[in-house]
Amino acid sequence: MKALIETIVTPLVDHPEEIEINVKEEEHKVVYHLTVHSEDVGKVIGKNGRIAKAIRTVVYAAGSDLKKRIYLDIM
Repeated sequence: MKALIETIVTPLVDHPEEIEINVKEEEHKVVYHLTVHSEDVGKVIGKNGRIAKAIRTVVYAAGSDLKKRIYLDIM
């Protein structure tokens, strides 16, 4: 899942070397914390959050076969 998130986000940012994805796994959920360079936050979130919503939709669909709920936080 980390590779999928990185593959989606890398073309959107100007500083791909600063993409960091941390995983926190709990009993009923998995939380992915995406951190990018401060200049790239707007590019990942998009106008009115459209890009962030699209990224989350793809990640949730890819993880639908898991028994745990998946969350993506953009920091």
